[in-house]
Amino acid sequence: MTESDKMRSEARARILKALAHPSRIFIVDKLFEKSHCVCELTEMIGSDTSTVSKHLSVLKNAGIISDRKEGTTVYYSLEAPCLLRFIGCVEQVIEQNIQKQLASLQSR
Repeated sequence: MTESDKMRSEARARILKALAHPSRIFIVDKLFEKSHCVCELTEMIGSDTSTVSKHLSVLKNAGIISDRKEGTTVYYSLEAPCLLRFIGCVEQVIEQNIQKQLASLQSR
């Protein structure tokens, strides 16, 4: 592996790690629909504000989302809508795994 390959793989891993939590994937889904403030996301997720803020920070540091301030409220937006294609691919893998499990159970 060249140094360039290693750096690219590490950068990819950082982004995938940022997505590696159910709440963060949920946030990406919701921000694909429209911008939201922390208070809205907190209510949707059902966690406390500090936890949601930490998730938002992880996503922002990875370059996945951005924020803008309107008065005293901060709104978050999705910067990488292409991630929804990746999440769609993950959904296909889940469906394939379910189909394999069903086939396995039916063959018993």
